Amino acid sequence: MSISRHWLCLPALLLLPLLLGLANEYAVARPSRRTQDLAYVPANDPTYDAERHRLDVYAPKEASVALHPVVVFIHGGSWNSGSKGFYSFIGRRLAKQGVVAVILNYRLAPQVEVPAMADDCARAVIWTTQHIADYGGDPQRVFVMGHSAGGGLAALLTADNRLFQRHGLARNPIRGAILDDPAGLDMYDYLQKMEYPNDAQYLVPFGKQPETWREVSAMYHVTATTPPFLIFVGGKTYPSISGSSRKFREKLTALGRPPQFAVLPGKHHIPMVLQLYWQHNVLYQQLLKFVGV
Repeated sequence: MSISRHWLCLPALLLLPLLLGLANEYAVARPSRRTQDLAYVPANDPTYDAERHRLDVYAPKEASVALHPVVVFIHGGSWNSGSKGFYSFIGRRLAKQGVVAVILNYRLAPQVEVPAMADDCARAVIWTTQHIADYGGDPQRVFVMGHSAGGGLAALLTADNRLFQRHGLARNPIRGAILDDPAGLDMYDYLQKMEYPNDAQYLVPFGKQPETWREVSAMYHVTATTPPFLIFVGGKTYPSISGSSRKFREKLTALGRPPQFAVLPGKHHIPMVLQLYWQHNVLYQQLLKFVGV
């Protein structure tokens, strides 16, 4: 789901602290340098999209000899909406705390299906490894992060090495993933069951072939060598997200790769990302340890 779609539906009591958070964004989180609208796919590429193949880089403002860890953030939006522009607060918060952040756009349904979205995100990560040193980031310490649909894509990038092998990389450059209330970890199971109203809408981004549902589900690609995961789930999120996240944790644990896993009591799906307005949020506290700040 996208933030914009639900903004006007938020309770008044929630809107007030968010507005304060927006004010705080400009008052406190400005010690960062933003470079906008960098193309991560060449303009002569047949798939090139002038709007969706773009990313923004947020770097700490103070110069440093040492390179910073890098977090590539993938937005949510039910695979059919969302934009990097909604999430500048995450880029600024991370940069303020010593992380170089990359916030990206990727193509959406109905223009493309999820395999193409995953390929876009992989190409953004590859661009990051090739260019992020120019912005003070360490190409050897690239992590991915995502909320909702973006969490499912981040998990897939971390687990499915073929997404990078197709572009000539011998090894997956991702060092770990931070999943914030991730959706789509096991769409093979989800779309076979069709348990919830309006589930047919997901046949637009995922198509109608079960083999494709499995291919784009991180659940079926994790191995004993998959990089580590840091996973946060809302205590009041959608049952499909809490259930698939639990199964994903169990799968990783059985492989000898138990993730860091936390359920945040009382949190619904959208507030799981909105809480990242606040610098000292528990997600940032754990993320900084995870990436080695």
